[in-house]
Amino acid sequence: MNGRDRQGSVIVVGAGLAGLTCALDLVRAGVRVSVLEASDGVGGRMRSDLRDGFVLDRGFQVFNTGYPQVKRRIRLPELRLRPFTPGVLAHLPDGERVRFGDPSRRPGDTAALLAGRRTRLRGLAGLGALTARDALAPARALRRLPERTTRRELERWGLDDALVDVLMRPFLAGVFLEDALETSSRMFHLTWRSMIRGTLTLPADGIGAVPDQLARALPRGALSLGVRVRAVSGDGVVLADGGSREALAVVVATDTACASALVPAVGAPAPTRTVTTYYHAAARSPLREPTLLVDGRRRFLNTCVLTEVAPGYSADGRALVSTSVLGEDTPAHRSALPAALSEVYGTDATRWQAVGAVTVPGALPAMLPPWPLSRTTRVEEGVYVCGDHRATGSVQGAMASGARAARELLADLDGRAASRGRGRGPGRG
Repeated sequence: MNGRDRQGSVIVVGAGLAGLTCALDLVRAGVRVSVLEASDGVGGRMRSDLRDGFVLDRGFQVFNTGYPQVKRRIRLPELRLRPFTPGVLAHLPDGERVRFGDPSRRPGDTAALLAGRRTRLRGLAGLGALTARDALAPARALRRLPERTTRRELERWGLDDALVDVLMRPFLAGVFLEDALETSSRMFHLTWRSMIRGTLTLPADGIGAVPDQLARALPRGALSLGVRVRAVSGDGVVLADGGSREALAVVVATDTACASALVPAVGAPAPTRTVTTYYHAAARSPLREPTLLVDGRRRFLNTCVLTEVAPGYSADGRALVSTSVLGEDTPAHRSALPAALSEVYGTDATRWQAVGAVTVPGALPAMLPPWPLSRTTRVEEGVYVCGDHRATGSVQGAMASGARAARELLADLDGRAASRGRGRGPGRG
């Protein structure tokens, strides 16, 4: 395509990971891009706020270095990543605490489970075989596996009820934001593979550093904050203030509810999961290691001392504890958490200061089988929709969907240019 064919701009609605990825790929291809974001910052659900000297991520966040899109696009050293301990600590219903993780990295932990009669040898052998296959198989092979619920898939590999209900379920509930293990087994395998092959980390300055890095790579003036879009078409957008902007094409890179409202052809919003994260400050760290702790009694999803992972999350040296629960912030959650945290940490959590509670509606798509792991972003002529709800509920899914939107849009622009070229033909003026 020549320069004349790319005159004008493409509008990207939304500056989350999908929108930023799409915009950057279009810019690199020579397209002028305008990114319109309704809020006061980039990142969408992947943002960090400062409150009372603490960094509060919007919901519990981890950053997996094993995702292909992350390896390809993010300058990891700039994030000053701080790793979690591999695996998790599980607080069991009987009050005992066991360590559970990748059997290939920490075989002693799984041996301890067997010695403590927490599970049977067959279950651990099945988990080891599953882990080895997912670690070694290419992602494309995992995408072609027969699809069922995660619970049924774990049963198929021979994991016994004790291993699933006391360890796998509490851990995966925090990953998929549901505790029935009804998420697509294909999504489970891809997620398990990424965890085995990568490292779970946090940027030193908060999870918001990831989209901030992408946004800084945009050309000056390409990003506009506080601009709300009311309607879209293949020719441009109508703004909430009554103004309008023309475009060669429009990419809607928002959550599923907003995308459905702006582009009715998308259909009804996809079902989603909601999570609330509570933040507490403690004078001293209740757990002296950067490790995720899950609750076998299912009173919460997970908890960790964030300042053991990234000390910069606290400005005054106090410990910052993050605890996530399914659903909305409720008085029942607030009243029950101190006792639960006191039990699992072995300290008096009722003395901790409540710093804040962050509810993230639609934090993840509900990826029930059958769930397409990728789908076209073309919705109408000149209108494209991307986001993790059109791929997989993950950083990888959001970025991959944004990249696909850019590829499909560029191919369509090239097709338009070729069609115009054929129309002029010999003898035409």
